[in-house]
Parts: sequence; C-alpha cells; structure tokens
Amino acid sequence: MSQRQGVDLSYEDGARAVELAREAVDSYVRHGQREHPGSMREAFYERTGAFVRLESTCGRRSLRGCAGGYQSGDQLGHAIVDAAIEAASDSSCGSEVTPSELPNLTVSVCTVRNVVLTDDPLADLELGTHGVAIDGGGKSGWLYPTVPVENGWTEQEYLDRTCRKAGLAPTAWQDDDTIVTLFEGQVFREREGDGGVEQL
Repeated sequence: MSQRQGVDLSYEDGARAVELAREAVDSYVRHGQREHPGSMREAFYERTGAFVRLESTCGRRSLRGCAGGYQSGDQLGHAIVDAAIEAASDSSCGSEVTPSELPNLTVSVCTVRNVVLTDDPLADLELGTHGVAIDGGGKSGWLYPTVPVENGWTEQEYLDRTCRKAGLAPTAWQDDDTIVTLFEGQVFREREGDGGVEQL
C-alpha cells in the first residue's frame, strides 16, 4: 500500500472551491468560455486532484454531470475549473448542461488528499473516508467518498458499483490486472435554497 499527502482545506477554502466551480460552469454554459481562477487562495496553488459533481434538484435528485481526477499536475484552482467544465459538457453524462438548467443545479467539489494504491481494497477501504478509483482494461471510473454513505452500501457494493461505473464487470476490482486507488477527499456542496455551502 502506497500513499501520498494532499491539501487540507479550511471551510473558507472549500466554500471558495464550490464558488469557483459554479463560476466555471456558468461561464462555460452561458458563454462557452473557460473561467480563470484569478487571484487564488494559497491552498489553490497546491498540485492535487479534484472532482466536481453537478446534481439536478428538479424532481428526484439526479446526477447531471461529473468529472475530475484523483491526480493532477495542475494547481488545484485550475483542476477545479477544468473538472467543472468537463462535468457541464456533453462528454460527461451525454448531453451538455443548458442555461435554463443552471438555477436547478447543485454544485459540489471533492478535493483530493492521501491517495492510496492498495493491493487489498476490501481491507483498506473505509466507508465515508475513501473515494474509489478503478482502472482496468483501458477503462476507468470513480465515486466520491460520500456516495456509499448516502446510499447505504457495504464496502463490497461500493467497489462493485465503481467497477460498473467504469464499464467493467462488478467484481473486476478483484482481478490482478485491475488497479484500485483509494483517496481521501474533502467534499463541499451548495445547500439547496439558501445558496450557502456545507462540508459533508
């Protein structure tokens, strides 16, 4: 099992990360432009991965887009912007987010720290702490650390479903040629209604 550290965000940093992701989505969807992080908070200069999820609040909450990676050579601020744009594009969930959808989207950001390459994912995985990334057969997929808790999954269900998201057989995480990476992540999300940000 190998590990590397990442960045720890304060609540203020996390709130700004969500705000930056929202700005990037709005700028891309409304104007087709890439938002520039501008003058960033100190933590945003760290080179680490980030994920962005867009959820529709219309009817039953549903995933509208997701993108990012657990490793990045870019500074965190740029990784957030790139993930937000990809999440809003048609390469994420099959159709591009439209301007009319923007008021009904909830934006969340997961910043990555403590990446662990594991040979025994079932033993090393801690629900509620670790996100999971699966790579095998030229395919890859990942899920946020909060997802199994929200859905009441066991460790095995979490690994199975991450494999499915990658387009692999549910039990592919057990194969010798499949790479399973665990990552700790801080997750910050817009609250519905009041426009505030909560840490999950």
